[in-house]
Amino acid sequence: MFRIAALALLSLALVLAQDPRTIPLWEGRAPGAFADEEADQPTLTFYPANGNQTARTAVIIAPGGGYGHLAMNHEGRQVANWFNAMGVNGFVLKYRLGPRYRHPIELGDAQRALRLVRSRAAEFQIDPNRLGMMGFSAGGHLTATAATHFDPGNPQAADPVDRFSSRPDFVILAYPVISFQQEIAHAGSVGNLLGSQPDPGLIDDLSNELHVTAQTPPTFLFHTSTDPVVPVANSLRFYAALRKAQVPAELHVFESGPHGVGLALQDPSLGQWPGLLREWLRHRGLLPQ
Repeated sequence: MFRIAALALLSLALVLAQDPRTIPLWEGRAPGAFADEEADQPTLTFYPANGNQTARTAVIIAPGGGYGHLAMNHEGRQVANWFNAMGVNGFVLKYRLGPRYRHPIELGDAQRALRLVRSRAAEFQIDPNRLGMMGFSAGGHLTATAATHFDPGNPQAADPVDRFSSRPDFVILAYPVISFQQEIAHAGSVGNLLGSQPDPGLIDDLSNELHVTAQTPPTFLFHTSTDPVVPVANSLRFYAALRKAQVPAELHVFESGPHGVGLALQDPSLGQWPGLLREWLRHRGLLPQ
């Protein structure tokens, strides 16, 4: 039932979809950029919610790809269209990638995206306190890092955007890379983000299960037990840390399934997970009444 509903929502979104708009994260050259090519220019693509009944909720979506490429269609555009059909605004984040760019550039792009959307909330017709972030695979790592490494903004910043908070109000993680600890890490993500000989301090700093606090946003997680690329222990450890810190959290682990399924709308089993997410969003008051 959830899978059929998700397919119907996506079909409706494609019929009603407004033209997306791509927005640079910075005017001019981004901080730390080596050049002005497409790979050097982080952006957000804005997909407005469909219809008049909107929740004034927005989600920034970080596609996966091991910090080496971005799955912009099935972990980006399709997901934004799915949110649109529920009255939720979507922003697909194109962040800079390794090995050309290393940490903290990617985190800086994510934090800038959160600040930028908040700073222009009136323009986008959203509530700045209903801004979430969603990530798939390595995009899940970026999202979890943003959820555990944030600040309230600098009121004295010369750039007005930097005066806004970089904390997401809620987080959605799909088969995420969470930890850089060797026993469960995704080696490709570690290598692309930190290089072949990473500093042990950075390994710990970017193992996000070690940095959950009571201020970490409410979180929804989805994974499969048989994921051959990113071990399910990543989600399990993050969920356990959230529970220990008394952060509201919901975890769904499916018995079997591959990595990188996106919304899994063609899979009769895994295709249930978007419906579970929809109910979680509804329970939290993030969908239109």
